[in-house]
Amino acid sequence: MANSISERLTQTLRERINRGELAPGTLVIEPALAQEFEVSKTPVRESLRQLTSEGLLQVLPKKGYLVRAISMNDVYEVLELRSLLEPHVAGQVSAMHSAALIVSLAGHLEAQEKLAVSDPIASMHAAQRFHSELAAASRNSRIVASLENCFTQTARAHYVLPSMQPYMSQSDELSEHQQILAAIQQSDPEAAAKAMALHLDSIRRAMLG
Repeated sequence: MANSISERLTQTLRERINRGELAPGTLVIEPALAQEFEVSKTPVRESLRQLTSEGLLQVLPKKGYLVRAISMNDVYEVLELRSLLEPHVAGQVSAMHSAALIVSLAGHLEAQEKLAVSDPIASMHAAQRFHSELAAASRNSRIVASLENCFTQTARAHYVLPSMQPYMSQSDELSEHQQILAAIQQSDPEAAAKAMALHLDSIRRAMLG
């Protein structure tokens, strides 16, 4: 039961951090969390240790925990890993995709386009689902796990770096996704990998300049 409580608490706090509800620099105090969630200090302590190991928090001796900021080096490392993995995934999936996958991926892009101006964050989540489903279609659990962590970190950057939100409403971002999908639908691994690489380069320029 204690582990279950700790896991649920970890998930809740992780989402708060990734969505910017607990902004970088926020002090997180163990007793306050225990009171808020009406639990003992033990699962709270376990949860905070887990989030610290994930790099989302840092320990402040005798004070509590601090929500870590996203550094430009963090962003660079995430995008570098994505650039190594996602073009490979796009090329691989283009050689073994199903009609159902194409329909599902297209649905994510429709949602991205529909929400781009009215709700950039929701549009970002639709774009993230496009990337996540594409990764899952690779059928490589280790690649999927690595990329899901990258997607979560990229999403967090969108929340806590306001300059990133206008990027999600730009037509180029959607057009790049559509080019990736078209190459996959045409079963063209080289074109799919190239389209994904160009898209990730656009994200890098938007995030890092």
